[in-house]
Amino acid sequence: MTYRSGFLPQPVVRFTGQRDATGDLREGFLTSFVNVSRVQPIQCIDDYGGILDGWLSVLSRLGFHARHIGINGKLAVWRRRQVEGITLRFNHLDLPLGDIVLLWNADNPARMAVDLGTGLERLAWARTRLRWRDLVFGRFVALASPPTLDAVRTATLLLAHGVRPAARGAGGITRRVIGTIDPGAVKLGVSSLVRASYRYWRLFGEPKVPWPAVTTAIEENWGI
Repeated sequence: MTYRSGFLPQPVVRFTGQRDATGDLREGFLTSFVNVSRVQPIQCIDDYGGILDGWLSVLSRLGFHARHIGINGKLAVWRRRQVEGITLRFNHLDLPLGDIVLLWNADNPARMAVDLGTGLERLAWARTRLRWRDLVFGRFVALASPPTLDAVRTATLLLAHGVRPAARGAGGITRRVIGTIDPGAVKLGVSSLVRASYRYWRLFGEPKVPWPAVTTAIEENWGI
């Protein structure tokens, strides 16, 4: 069953970003980001090549010259339950951008699909070559630590879509994220950063909760 297809911008929250020796996220990684993917059923392997060629055209229009795009990976087939596939990764110069996956039903290989994915923030980083933290956090970069900026950004996304802090479930994720915010930053107020993050997330879907309520939820979690 295909529910949506084509290029899909999807804000996501993941805790799998690479970290340095101190536990901070490495450059190029965030807890919350916009995943731009193209998910599409295909009829034959030629369609896979056509989608990859189309993606190179998209990158070219964004200012990435094809001669600077590298594609690498292994043709060894992986399997996850009823799905098999191969994964190729693409990069611009020395910067990884994302991957393109060919996958099929293990019991019926004629049922194939392509899943191409990249991070919108990472694309902007590769295109501008700005400092990562300046690109993502802008004028706030000198006002709080990167973990706090990342946490407020992520908490804003979750709270704006109605995922309130709770002991377990999705709300447990919100509670965990808010818990990593520096209490000192909360005491000084987080409304400016919340508003900036809220404006960004709003580009990809209308939030369910207004930004003042998001700010209040973060501050109440710390008893402010």
